[in-house]
Formats: sequence, structure tokens, C-alpha cells
Amino acid sequence: MKLLCCFFLLFSTFISASNINNQKRTAYAVKDTHNVPDDWVRVHRAPLDQEIRLHIGLKQSRFDELERHLYEVSDPTHYRYGLHLTAAEVNDLVRPHESALRYVKEWLLHHNLEEDSIESSPAQDWITLRMKVDAVEKLLQTEYSVYKRKSDDALAIRAPQWSLPQYLHEHIEAIQPTNSFFHIPSSASDLYTRLSVSESFSIFERSENGDPDSLGGTDINLSAEQISGEPSQNLDLNNISPDLTIEEACNSSAINPICVRVLYGTLGYKPRAAGRNRMALTNYLSQFNNRTDLETYLATYRPDALPSYSFTNINIAGGVNKQTPATPAELSAGLGREGNLDAQIMLGIAHPTPLTTYSTLGHPPPFHPDLFTPSNTNEPYLTWLNAMLALPDPLPQVISTSYGDIEHTVPPAYAARVCRAFAQLGARGVSLIHGSGDTGVGKPGTCFSNNPGSPATPEFLTSFPEACPYVTSVGATRGVRPETVAFNPRNGFVSGGGFSKYFPRPPYQDGAVPPYLARLNGSYAGMYNARGRAYPDVSAQGYRIATVWNGTHYHVDGTSASAPTFAAVVALVNDALLAEGRPPMGFLNPWLYRIGHEAFTDVTEGSTAGCGVDGWWAGKGWDVASGWGTPVSSLRRAAWGWEQC
Repeated sequence: MKLLCCFFLLFSTFISASNINNQKRTAYAVKDTHNVPDDWVRVHRAPLDQEIRLHIGLKQSRFDELERHLYEVSDPTHYRYGLHLTAAEVNDLVRPHESALRYVKEWLLHHNLEEDSIESSPAQDWITLRMKVDAVEKLLQTEYSVYKRKSDDALAIRAPQWSLPQYLHEHIEAIQPTNSFFHIPSSASDLYTRLSVSESFSIFERSENGDPDSLGGTDINLSAEQISGEPSQNLDLNNISPDLTIEEACNSSAINPICVRVLYGTLGYKPRAAGRNRMALTNYLSQFNNRTDLETYLATYRPDALPSYSFTNINIAGGVNKQTPATPAELSAGLGREGNLDAQIMLGIAHPTPLTTYSTLGHPPPFHPDLFTPSNTNEPYLTWLNAMLALPDPLPQVISTSYGDIEHTVPPAYAARVCRAFAQLGARGVSLIHGSGDTGVGKPGTCFSNNPGSPATPEFLTSFPEACPYVTSVGATRGVRPETVAFNPRNGFVSGGGFSKYFPRPPYQDGAVPPYLARLNGSYAGMYNARGRAYPDVSAQGYRIATVWNGTHYHVDGTSASAPTFAAVVALVNDALLAEGRPPMGFLNPWLYRIGHEAFTDVTEGSTAGCGVDGWWAGKGWDVASGWGTPVSSLRRAAWGWEQC
């Protein structure tokens, strides 16, 4: 009898422990909450049978170690400079612990997911699966709704708050799509002007009244809106003098490749490693790079590139780089404007370097109250990043991106994971180039935080992902003697810059940013995070940039022109390095802030006006309006300077 009592006591203890363990594994707690941005409004409950492509980001086991490797191979004073990691080495560093993989898999199988439906990234740090909304709501104990963006009627199915079993909180860092309202319209979508044939101007002219848009007393943009046709061109591009001056090269109706090549010292360089060197750009949501428009552009501005230019497209997750004539609806939506601009600039400057374009996801359909498709639920940046990280070595050595959004539209945990993915690409030797934004410190009337509660806190707006410390952010300039911070009051364009609220100042900025902050002498205190990652890092031409869209010549303003311009210059530097048997530049910023800035022309005039104030002003040395300035011909020599360090 005593033995039987002991048995029942042990059995009851086991059952009790099992119940406690089960309760622990089933007890949910909120993992992440992010306030819905003011520009988004809830429409109604999401349809429960809508399919979502869910991305689950597991905690990376040794990211700190990967970051150390990234900084060492990117620092020109370190003995490992240029010794970039392989894909396998990067994957090994970010692979989650086995316990995390096991727990998460068990959790998913417990919710009746088939094991063969679970997709994993090569490093197994991201899990992707397709689920219906009702199943995701049960998985995350949340509720999805359809939201519409006020400014452009874009749709998204989102859940501002979601939960996880408590024991999984330490193993899962981010899940999307949930509460990220990141939206990536082109930076240049509203900054196009049809180019005039009858009007030409010299960008060296200055009006007596000081209005920078009244060159010689004539409003260039007003006249340019009236007439279409081919731009004026005063040079024989088939017989270019090696001694061409900036005054000769830039004396036309818009900034074109010959002007940029002379201005930034690449005209005389003959690429020698085109077979090993590659550059790339990103397209999202049905943006395309039309070859017919590209060839019209090259025939006008870079005839030696025809017919031998190299242009390859890779489609990702349903993306299509359309080459047939655009429909009226596509033209009305501006499809192809950004894609054309990027491809034309990069090939116009860096030919014969091969160009690869990555087209990710199709265009969201028009809004219908009872019709939703998976494209309303996707996270395009994350989709592209995971596709890139899955590619074998070698990757294109420089990639330009002209798309971004306000930082506070993205939850911090998700922003951190996207930023870490950029670090993984940088460790593999890829230079990631992003425009710094086109609204200065913010559009008036929008300069408020996204914190819950009322009233909203006034603040300057920050852009993402250009505020990520592992990318190189490029501001825009206008004019050539001197170049100044770019703006255009006719269309509201102002080159952007600022300080991240999410990412702390990286070590490579410790010598550059504090002196600028000291010169501010308390200006705008409380409107920004003085300890945050500051951007832009550099600048390039971004005002009245020539392009061709739908067979018509235009000029465009924006850092969406500056980013591919700088990326093309980096591509030529990489060509020179590879031709000498050296590694490509890779992650630029540690080199840039250590010694590379010596190869840049300081931009000391202008500011990033917005939010009803002058914004950040340019000055001597690094500043948050123009970074270190614009590249000059000594950039290649600076890239080689590490041998003497």
C-alpha cells in the first residue's frame, strides 16, 4: 500500500510538471507593437481566406562576430582589408542555434503546418511559409485588417500588434508582414519635367536676384514643361577630346553623362575588367527598364555604348521587367520612370561595365473592397534581400537602390533585421548605395513622431533604409562651379539628410559627426537624435538629370538620380581595382570616413530645408546636408591608398 501511494505521488508530480510545461509553452505574450502611421487608415477587417507569405526571422547566433568581420575587411588600416567573406562563411555566422530551430519548428508543426511547406533561407535565419489570414491570426494571436495609404491609395494587410508563446520570444526577432507600413514608391515619381528643345542654359549662370531657379533671369522649368523633343547638345560625342573642360561638357540643357564623367574625373578611364566587374540596380512593384528608351538615351548621350552595352534582368517573386509598350494605366502610374532613370545613368557613366537589374514583385492591383491579392501582403525589401543572400558568389560588386520610406513606418525590430541583411551583403564585398531622400528634413505638416497618443511630438523625419549604418547614403547636388545642396522649389524637391532614431552612431562616424554637432550650437535640439547614425555619407548630381521615358526626353530631380550616379563611379573604381588584381571596394563607409573623404570635393553651400525651417546646412568638412561631398578623379588613388597604411 505504501508503495502504491508513492507511485501515485510520483505520477501526479509528473502530470503536474507536464501541465506546467505545457502552460509555459502555450502562454502567449505580446512580442511587438507598432503604431499605425498617420498616413495610413484602416479600411476593414482582412478577409480570413486571404493568403499571406509569412517571413519569420530567427535570432542570428553570431551577428556581433559578423559585424566585427565586416568592419575589419572594410577598414583600410586593418590587415584584413579587402578579404571579404564567402556566402558560406556569412551563413555560418548568422545561423541560429539548433535549439531555436527546433523550438520554432515544433511550434509551427503544432499549428498543423506541413513540414514540406516550411521554406528556410540558406542560413536558416529566415523561415517563409504561406498561410491563410485566419491561420496566421491563431498562430500570432492577432487580428489583421486592410489599411489604405491616404497619399496614394496603396493597400496593405497588417496587424499592428502580435504575440508569441513566451518561450519563443528569445528565439524569434521579427515576423512580417505584421506591423511594418514600409512603402517604397520611387523617389523621383513626382519630379519629372519634359525637356525643352528651344531652351538651353549654362549651369554656370547665376541670376542677379539670387534665386537659384532663375538662371539668367529665365525660369528653366517653366519653359521646359511646354515643349518635348530631343535636348540641345553642343558636343560631338563621337569625337570627344580627352582635354574636355567642365565648362564645355556641362554647357547643355540638362546634366548628362558627359558632364558627370568630366565633373567626377572618369572620362579618361577605359574599363579593363568588364568580364569580372558587375553593377546592379533594384526595381520594385513593376518598375521596369525599357530597352527601347535606354537605346534612345544612349544614342543621344553615349553613342559608343551602342550596340554593345550589357544589360541582364533577373526576376524575383513574380517581378517582371516589361519590354512591351506601356499601357495608358501604366503610364499614368509612372511605371518605368524610375527604372529607366537608374539604368540609363549607370550605363551612361560606367559602360562597358555589365548591368544587372533585379525586378521584385508585381504591381499591387487597384483597390476593390472585396478583392485582395498576395501582393498586398508582401514586404518587397525583405523578399529581395533574402533572394540576394541565397545567390552564390560572386555577387554584383555595387548595387544602387532608389526606394525608401520614413523610418518610423517600420518597427525597430524589423528595421534591424533588414539592416543586418545589408551587413551580410557588405561582408561579401558588395557596396550598397541608397539615395538620402527628397524632402529635406520633412514635408511641412508631416514632421511629427509616430508615437502613440496625442498630441504628436514634433520632429525631423528620417529615411529608411538609408539610415542603416551598413549602407552608403547619397545626397543630391546642383550646379558645378560650385556644387551646392540640391533643391527645386517648383516641385518641392530638397535633398534629404538626418539622424536615425533606431540606429546608434556607428564607430566610423565618431570623428566626423561631433564637430558638426558642436557647430550647431543647440539648433533644433529635441527635433532629432544627436546620437543616431547620421546621413548622407556623400553626394552626387541630382538636379535636372537627363532621362528618356516612353520615347520622350525629360529631366528629373532627386537623390534617385544621385544614387545610381555615385554607384556608377564606384563601379569604375572597382573595375580599376579588379584589373590590378585587387579586391573590390565592398562596404564603403569605414574607408570613406578613414581616408576616402580626401578624394571628395567639399560641398559647403545649401541646406536640407523642410518642416518650415532651413534644416541642416552644409559647411566645411562632413555635414548632414551633403556628407563628405562629391567624388573627384583621385577616388581611384584613394581606393588604393590602403597599401601605404
